[in-house]
Amino acid sequence: MTREGFVSLVGAGPGSADLITVKGLRRLQSADVIVFDALVLPELLAEARSDAELIPAGKRGGQHSASQDWINATLIEHAQRGKLVVRLKGGDPFVFGRGGEEAAALSAAGIAWEVVPGISSAIAAPAYAGIPVTHRDVASSVVFVTGHEDPTKPTSRINWQALAQGVDTLVFLMGISRITHTVASLIANGRPADTPTAVIRWGTTEQQKTVVAPLDQIEAAVKAAGISAPAILIVGEVVALREQLNWFESTVLEMPEVVRAFA
Repeated sequence: MTREGFVSLVGAGPGSADLITVKGLRRLQSADVIVFDALVLPELLAEARSDAELIPAGKRGGQHSASQDWINATLIEHAQRGKLVVRLKGGDPFVFGRGGEEAAALSAAGIAWEVVPGISSAIAAPAYAGIPVTHRDVASSVVFVTGHEDPTKPTSRINWQALAQGVDTLVFLMGISRITHTVASLIANGRPADTPTAVIRWGTTEQQKTVVAPLDQIEAAVKAAGISAPAILIVGEVVALREQLNWFESTVLEMPEVVRAFA
């Protein structure tokens, strides 16, 4: 009798391989098939069974990726063959990860599935840069915004006036490619040009790099530092706290290797 297939939509976490959840790691280690995104680190894929089938799906801004229809069909096909399938996605599957679309496709096909949430880079990258996204003295609200809306949408769903004037901390995921538009839209809609702003590249990894500047100067600072995707953009007074709270880049990354192993 053929085993019934099953799909786990697993969040791989924000970057560092050791930030995947315990449940996510267990699913990864038991999977027959793993369909993974480009930002998933090789160290994490090394946890897979030696006989597991690894299928790359791309999904990185500005680079070639498999179509969403192909990914959906691949998940369904292997599940229908009785396989235990892990869809390994950077961050959290349901935070700008198109996990909802994949879950809907699986449901429509009658495939059993689950979500294993992951730590989103929207929270983890700022934390590793010494930037709390909320702070009772300066930030009572935070909003996560995509830097890449669906290009097929007839109009944008982003309310720039509400973001500029009504939210303390703004976190733009995949925010580099449209940084010019983002900065101009925020300032035009009332966000002060001197608002502290940060861009974090490869957050939580040893390649992490952070640039801080006023909102109207952040694009120039990013270019001067040579920062490119993957990176997130953070706008808000909480960014100023980094001067005091920068723990990872100023301490852990400077430690001798033997000490960093315990960090």
